Amino acid sequence: MPTPMPIGPTRRHALRTLCALLMPLPGARALAAGDPSEDAADCVIPAKAGGGFALTCALARDALQAVRPARPPLAQRYLPGGIGAVAFDRIATGKLGGPGTLVAFSSGSLLNLAQGRFGPHPPSAVRWIATLGTDYGVIAVHRDSPYKRLQDLVDALRQDPSRIAFGAGGTVGSQDWVKAALLVRAAGRDHKAMRFVSFEGGGDALSALQGKHVDAFPGDAAEALQAMEGGAAVRLLAVLSDTRLGGALTGVPTAREQGVDLVWPTVRGLYLSADVPEPAVRAWTAAFAQATAAPGYAALRARHSLYPFALTGTALDDYVQARITTYRALAEELGLRRWKP
Repeated sequence: MPTPMPIGPTRRHALRTLCALLMPLPGARALAAGDPSEDAADCVIPAKAGGGFALTCALARDALQAVRPARPPLAQRYLPGGIGAVAFDRIATGKLGGPGTLVAFSSGSLLNLAQGRFGPHPPSAVRWIATLGTDYGVIAVHRDSPYKRLQDLVDALRQDPSRIAFGAGGTVGSQDWVKAALLVRAAGRDHKAMRFVSFEGGGDALSALQGKHVDAFPGDAAEALQAMEGGAAVRLLAVLSDTRLGGALTGVPTAREQGVDLVWPTVRGLYLSADVPEPAVRAWTAAFAQATAAPGYAALRARHSLYPFALTGTALDDYVQARITTYRALAEELGLRRWKP
């Protein structure tokens, strides 16, 4: 039998090159294996822990597991920065993505897009996959706050808007800032005179409220309720919905019934990179359509303190465009600077 030839450096290099060429690209691996919604995948949380984006990814994970128990659990991955801006930019520029990378978004994301705050990227830079439900804004204070009703807070703002330190996620122009600005305007004062302390997500803002470093939290119900379940000393003065809600918000009055015409729904959902192949987009759309239509989904959504609002496909694309148009008009009304690419 002939003696095998030793593998020298040149031949070894050639073999390595051939192996590399034969290996599938990361983005194609899931497609080659079949339905990407059945494979291991990540849900990117574009903020710090404890806020609404984390809640969205947790609900997505639980909803998929409920209808597809054999699939790997949807992994949770944090990528804070600009309340979603960093994640959106990395997806839009191809630095992050693939069929196995979902990113959480909210109405606040659409508000930022409307103002050009997510960089030089149009809404079509991503594929909008599904909404899982809707949250609603709340006005909350510390349990020991002297403001027992929303009207107490409005009266204080009417006397001097700089007396109240609002603390919430995002900077000037974010959805929490807009909620505070609209409340100050409802008190008959100039919203530009208010004090607003910016945080990287609702979790940090609620911690500041807990420590009495801010006076009021114009955030969202789900994240406030999550903090209260963990023992946070928080009082909800109002929920920013059209009518009173059930579930954990039973008994919390709306702003409207307290004389303040302020309604703010916060839709929560997921998007993918626009570079993802169409079969993968259809697979994820179908997966979440199945999950949100499942008999047990309503109870699961309620456990995450969200209310019904499930969209996919063209209906979701149309909704996104309509909301961005509305938010652009609101931004102009509030004198917010439109960021130019």
